[in-house]
Amino acid sequence: MPASARPSSTTNSSSRRTSRYSTDKITDGMLDRGRSPGQRHNQRFRAPHAVLEFPQSGERFEGVPNFREWRRNYPAEVDLEIRRVRGGGDVWTAEVAVRYDGGPWNYGVSIHEFRGDKIARETIYYAEAFEAPEWRARWRAAPPHQPADAD
Repeated sequence: MPASARPSSTTNSSSRRTSRYSTDKITDGMLDRGRSPGQRHNQRFRAPHAVLEFPQSGERFEGVPNFREWRRNYPAEVDLEIRRVRGGGDVWTAEVAVRYDGGPWNYGVSIHEFRGDKIARETIYYAEAFEAPEWRARWRAAPPHQPADAD
Protein backbone atom coordinates (compact mmCIF):
# COMPACT_ATOMS: atom_id res chain seq x y z
CA MET A 1 0.00 0.00 0.00
CA PRO A 2 1.61 3.32 -0.97
CA ALA A 3 2.18 5.76 1.89
CA SER A 4 -0.30 8.22 0.34
CA ALA A 5 -3.06 5.61 0.58
CA ARG A 6 -2.44 4.75 4.20
CA PRO A 7 -4.86 6.01 6.83
CA SER A 8 -4.01 9.26 8.54
CA SER A 9 -3.86 9.56 12.28
CA THR A 10 -5.98 11.80 14.46
CA THR A 11 -3.31 13.62 16.40
CA ASN A 12 -2.16 17.20 16.63
CA SER A 13 0.64 18.57 14.47
CA SER A 14 3.20 18.50 17.30
CA SER A 15 3.13 14.67 17.26
CA ARG A 16 2.70 14.16 13.52
CA ARG A 17 6.12 12.52 12.99
CA THR A 18 5.54 9.94 15.71
CA SER A 19 1.93 9.50 14.59
CA ARG A 20 2.83 8.71 10.98
CA TYR A 21 5.52 6.28 12.09
CA SER A 22 3.13 4.43 14.39
CA THR A 23 0.32 4.50 11.83
CA ASP A 24 2.62 2.95 9.21
CA LYS A 25 3.74 0.21 11.59
CA ILE A 26 0.17 -0.67 12.52
CA THR A 27 -0.91 -0.64 8.88
CA ASP A 28 2.01 -2.88 7.90
CA GLY A 29 1.27 -5.20 10.82
CA MET A 30 -2.42 -5.47 10.01
CA LEU A 31 -1.72 -6.06 6.33
CA ASP A 32 0.64 -8.89 7.27
CA ARG A 33 -2.39 -10.76 8.65
CA GLY A 34 -4.05 -10.68 5.23
CA ARG A 35 -1.11 -12.10 3.28
CA SER A 36 -0.87 -15.63 2.00
CA PRO A 37 0.81 -18.18 4.31
CA GLY A 38 4.07 -17.99 2.38
CA GLN A 39 4.16 -14.22 2.84
CA ARG A 40 3.34 -14.12 6.58
CA HIS A 41 6.84 -13.56 7.80
CA ASN A 42 7.16 -9.85 8.44
CA GLN A 43 7.34 -9.43 12.21
CA ARG A 44 10.06 -6.73 12.24
CA PHE A 45 7.60 -4.20 13.66
CA ARG A 46 7.01 -6.26 16.84
CA ALA A 47 9.10 -6.49 19.98
CA PRO A 48 10.67 -9.99 20.24
CA HIS A 49 8.58 -10.88 23.32
CA ALA A 50 5.40 -9.12 22.18
CA VAL A 51 2.01 -10.39 23.33
CA LEU A 52 -1.07 -10.92 21.14
CA GLU A 53 -4.40 -11.43 22.92
CA PHE A 54 -7.92 -12.37 21.80
CA PRO A 55 -10.05 -11.66 24.91
CA GLN A 56 -13.19 -13.18 23.35
CA SER A 57 -11.57 -16.61 23.01
CA GLY A 58 -9.21 -16.26 25.97
CA GLU A 59 -6.16 -16.87 23.75
CA ARG A 60 -2.76 -15.32 24.38
CA PHE A 61 0.27 -15.72 22.13
CA GLU A 62 3.72 -14.72 23.35
CA GLY A 63 6.73 -13.98 21.18
CA VAL A 64 7.30 -13.44 17.48
CA PRO A 65 8.11 -17.12 16.74
CA ASN A 66 4.66 -18.15 17.99
CA PHE A 67 2.91 -15.39 15.96
CA ARG A 68 4.78 -16.49 12.87
CA GLU A 69 3.87 -20.16 13.24
CA TRP A 70 0.16 -19.80 13.96
CA ARG A 71 -0.18 -17.36 11.06
CA ARG A 72 1.76 -19.68 8.77
CA ASN A 73 -0.67 -22.48 9.64
CA TYR A 74 -3.85 -20.40 9.50
CA PRO A 75 -6.55 -22.56 7.84
CA ALA A 76 -8.48 -19.82 5.99
CA GLU A 77 -8.05 -17.19 3.28
CA VAL A 78 -8.20 -13.80 5.03
CA ASP A 79 -9.40 -10.54 3.46
CA LEU A 80 -8.63 -7.47 5.56
CA GLU A 81 -9.58 -3.83 5.16
CA ILE A 82 -8.12 -1.23 7.49
CA ARG A 83 -10.87 1.31 7.96
CA ARG A 84 -9.17 3.74 10.31
CA VAL A 85 -6.04 4.04 12.45
CA ARG A 86 -5.93 6.56 15.25
CA GLY A 87 -4.25 7.19 18.54
CA GLY A 88 -1.18 8.82 19.97
CA GLY A 89 1.86 8.17 22.08
CA ASP A 90 2.18 4.50 22.96
CA VAL A 91 -1.42 3.40 22.26
CA TRP A 92 -2.96 3.14 18.78
CA THR A 93 -6.20 1.60 17.56
CA ALA A 94 -7.04 0.14 14.16
CA GLU A 95 -10.67 -0.32 13.11
CA VAL A 96 -10.89 -3.17 10.60
CA ALA A 97 -13.24 -5.23 8.47
CA VAL A 98 -12.20 -8.87 8.01
CA ARG A 99 -13.65 -11.93 6.35
CA TYR A 100 -12.57 -15.53 6.06
CA ASP A 101 -12.75 -17.69 2.92
CA GLY A 102 -14.87 -15.09 1.12
CA GLY A 103 -17.57 -15.20 3.81
CA PRO A 104 -19.42 -12.29 5.39
CA TRP A 105 -17.51 -9.28 6.66
CA ASN A 106 -16.88 -9.04 10.38
CA TYR A 107 -15.79 -5.87 12.15
CA GLY A 108 -13.07 -5.44 14.69
CA VAL A 109 -10.76 -3.28 16.71
CA SER A 110 -7.09 -3.97 17.20
CA ILE A 111 -5.39 -2.11 20.04
CA HIS A 112 -1.62 -1.70 19.67
CA GLU A 113 0.65 -0.76 22.56
CA PHE A 114 4.16 0.36 21.69
CA ARG A 115 7.38 0.08 23.62
CA GLY A 116 9.80 2.36 21.84
CA ASP A 117 9.36 1.84 18.10
CA LYS A 118 8.01 -1.75 18.36
CA ILE A 119 4.55 -3.15 19.03
CA ALA A 120 4.74 -4.78 22.48
CA ARG A 121 1.08 -5.82 22.85
CA GLU A 122 -1.83 -6.22 20.46
CA THR A 123 -5.36 -6.94 21.66
CA ILE A 124 -7.94 -7.90 19.02
CA TYR A 125 -11.73 -7.78 19.38
CA TYR A 126 -14.14 -8.65 16.56
CA ALA A 127 -17.82 -9.30 15.99
CA GLU A 128 -20.15 -10.39 13.23
CA ALA A 129 -22.18 -7.72 11.44
CA PHE A 130 -25.84 -7.47 12.42
CA GLU A 131 -28.98 -5.81 11.10
CA ALA A 132 -29.78 -2.44 12.63
CA PRO A 133 -33.06 -2.54 14.56
CA GLU A 134 -35.83 -0.66 12.82
CA TRP A 135 -36.92 1.17 15.99
CA ARG A 136 -33.72 3.32 15.79
CA ALA A 137 -34.17 4.28 12.13
CA ARG A 138 -35.51 7.79 12.67
CA TRP A 139 -32.37 8.86 14.60
CA ARG A 140 -29.58 7.25 12.61
CA ALA A 141 -27.37 8.90 10.03
CA ALA A 142 -26.26 7.47 6.69
CA PRO A 143 -24.37 4.17 6.99
CA PRO A 144 -20.60 4.37 7.40
CA HIS A 145 -18.16 3.27 4.70
CA GLN A 146 -18.58 -0.41 3.80
CA PRO A 147 -15.77 -2.74 2.63
CA ALA A 148 -15.16 -2.37 -1.10
CA ASP A 149 -16.96 -5.54 -2.16
CA ALA A 150 -19.52 -5.87 0.63
CA ASP A 151 -22.78 -7.49 -0.39
